[in-house]
Amino acid sequence: MALRTIESLGDLSGRRVIVRCDLNVPLADGVVTDDGRIRASLPTLNALLHRGAKVVVVSHLGRPEGAPDARYSLHPVAQRLSELLGAPVAFATDTVGASAADAVAGLADGEIAVLENLRFNPGETSKDASERQVFADSLALLGDAMVSDGFGVVHRKQASVYELAQTLPSAAGSLISAETDVLDRLTERPERPYTVVLGGSKVSDKLGVIAHLLPRVDRLLIGGGMLFTFLAAQGHKVGASLLEVDQLDTVRGYLAEAEKRGVQIVLPTDVVVAERFAADAPHTVQAASAIEDGPAGASGIGLDIGPDTAAAFADLVASSTTVFWNGPMGVFEFPAFAAGTRAVAEALTRVPGLGVVGGGDSAAAVRALGFSDDDFGHVSTGGGASLEFLEGKKLPGLEVLGWQ
Repeated sequence: MALRTIESLGDLSGRRVIVRCDLNVPLADGVVTDDGRIRASLPTLNALLHRGAKVVVVSHLGRPEGAPDARYSLHPVAQRLSELLGAPVAFATDTVGASAADAVAGLADGEIAVLENLRFNPGETSKDASERQVFADSLALLGDAMVSDGFGVVHRKQASVYELAQTLPSAAGSLISAETDVLDRLTERPERPYTVVLGGSKVSDKLGVIAHLLPRVDRLLIGGGMLFTFLAAQGHKVGASLLEVDQLDTVRGYLAEAEKRGVQIVLPTDVVVAERFAADAPHTVQAASAIEDGPAGASGIGLDIGPDTAAAFADLVASSTTVFWNGPMGVFEFPAFAAGTRAVAEALTRVPGLGVVGGGDSAAAVRALGFSDDDFGHVSTGGGASLEFLEGKKLPGLEVLGWQ
C-alpha cells in the first residue's frame, strides 16, 4: 500500500495543519550552521501555505532531557525558516501551553508558526505508549490535520510521529514521499551496475545494511573506521586503528558470502596513517596490508583511505548507474584526512543514474566540503532512518501513513 498523500486530506484552506518536520540542525552560538534539513522541508511547507492552510510546524532539536533547555530552543530555526520563506514565522515558547495556543489562534490563512522543541515535553519520547498518547492528544487540539514530513524520525515510535498520525487525519509530505521512492529504488529496483559505499566508524552500525544489500548489489566499497575490522578479518595488522574484535567472525562471513554470490567487496589498498588522532598529527601513506608503525615509531592510527584507494573508489562510483553512499571515508572534519571523502563525493556527482548521499555524517560531510545538495541525485535527510529502511526493517512512522 502506498503512502497517503496530502491530496487525501481534501481542501486545506483555512484548516490548521500540523507538520512534523525534522529540523534537528546544528547550532553554534545560537546560529544555524547547516540549514539543509530546513531547506528540505520548504516544498511541503510552501505547498500547504499556497493552499491557504494555517501551518503549525513541530520538530525536535538535540536531546534535551524532557524539560526546557535554552541550548536546544528552536527559536534560531524559526528565524532561519522565516528567512528562507521570505515571510514572518510566529514562534511559540512552549509545545502545548498558552504560547502555542496563542500562536496558532493568531494565524491567518497561509501563515505559519513554529512550536518550541517537542522534546521539552517528556511525553514525546516516552517508552510508555499511554504517555505518548496524552502528549499527542494535546498536540492534536492545535490542528485539524497532520502532515508527516520528518523522514529523519520515522524509525522512532514517538508521539508526534506515530500517535499524532493516528489521532488526526494524516498524510505524508513531499519529503517523505521522495525519500521512500528513492530508498525503494535502491532496495527493490536498482539500475545496474549498483555500487554501495559504506564508511563511518563502526562495522556494527552497518551490519543490517550489509546483510540486506549483499544479495542486491554488484559492488560494496568499504572505507572509514570500519575498514580496519575488514582488514583484520583478512589477517592484516591495523596498528592502533579502530577495531571491533567482536565483529571479526561476522565480517569473515560477509566476505565468504560475497565471494559465493559474485559480489565484489573492495577494500582499501592504501591508508593514511597518523601518529595520533589530531588535526595536525604527522602522517604517512601506508599499504593497507602493512599498517603497524606510525611516522614517529608509535603505533599508527588510520584516519583516511589513501590516494590510490580514493582514485579507485572514485572510478568505481562514477562508472556505476546506481550508488548509495553512507559514512565518510575518513575523519573529514580534519582537512588532512578529508581527501578520501572528497574524492567519493566528487565521483558521486558524476554518476549517470541515481547517486544517493545517505544522510547523517555523509550529508554533513558533503556540505562541509563545499558541495551543494543539488550536486547529487538525492541527499537523504535521515541517516538512521535510511539505514533501517535499507535493512528491511518496518518503520513505524511510515506504517502509520499506509506504507507496507
